[in-house]
Amino acid sequence: MSHPAQTMPPGQPGRNPARTPAHVASPTDTGMIPIIRQPEPQQQQRRIFSPGFGLRGPRRNRHVVTADELAAINMPLGDDGVIIGTDPESHPAVLGLSRPTPFDVVLVGGLWLAQVLALRAAATGARVGVETGRPQAWQQLAQAAGGGQQCVTVYPVGRVPAQGPSVSSPVVLFRDCGIRPPRGRVTSVPWQSVVTVLPFVSEHAPRLLAQAHLVGIQRISPYETEAVRDTLGVPEDQLQHLPTLHDGVALWCTRKHQKFVMTEPTDAETGLLGVARRMD
Repeated sequence: MSHPAQTMPPGQPGRNPARTPAHVASPTDTGMIPIIRQPEPQQQQRRIFSPGFGLRGPRRNRHVVTADELAAINMPLGDDGVIIGTDPESHPAVLGLSRPTPFDVVLVGGLWLAQVLALRAAATGARVGVETGRPQAWQQLAQAAGGGQQCVTVYPVGRVPAQGPSVSSPVVLFRDCGIRPPRGRVTSVPWQSVVTVLPFVSEHAPRLLAQAHLVGIQRISPYETEAVRDTLGVPEDQLQHLPTLHDGVALWCTRKHQKFVMTEPTDAETGLLGVARRMD
């Protein structure tokens, strides 16, 4: 069904019905359009070949909020990285190892926690390298990680080649080289973090602790807590807990912040690494 042609008054070319939309949608429309007039061939060709413009959809009211209403809009965004456990409030503790800046971590603890971190770093897509003097302790993990993909590589001490890290291929290097690790050939650079594992706080540890961006400390002796206090400035109320920590708990700290974190293994991690333990 169509309407009869209308005669336009002279001097009003802007009201040509052939160029005026027959229907403009409103927010209360049901989606049914009673009449659609075909555009002129020249207008249809211009719509087809006009770059950057596609088919017009239904008109809707714009989503506009006032400046006062902006505060009510929030996004549940948090840090990304490796979930290393839960804090005393049972919130996930996330360690961002893949960063656009160099990042050095020192872990004063056992092999178990270091290997859990390595597995979880590999699970986030990072390439994991392990520089160690006890390769037999890491070979099983390297073979099991990645489901057949080469994502964990074990190197002898002092034989780590350049890794070529990038934003699309970050690297986490674990240095398990004893109480006095030699100066590494590969250091932390953008998108390549270095985690140095120390079995305890030796006389050489304060230098490494002072240079680190982040330090994780498992159970240590009262004598070792003195070096931690002098180097990192950890408060006394937290230092007194270090000699009695559970095997799966570590104090992660910087010079400004400290947090106890409980690391609980998954079933797969328990099957591969066993239960949490401080001593190797």
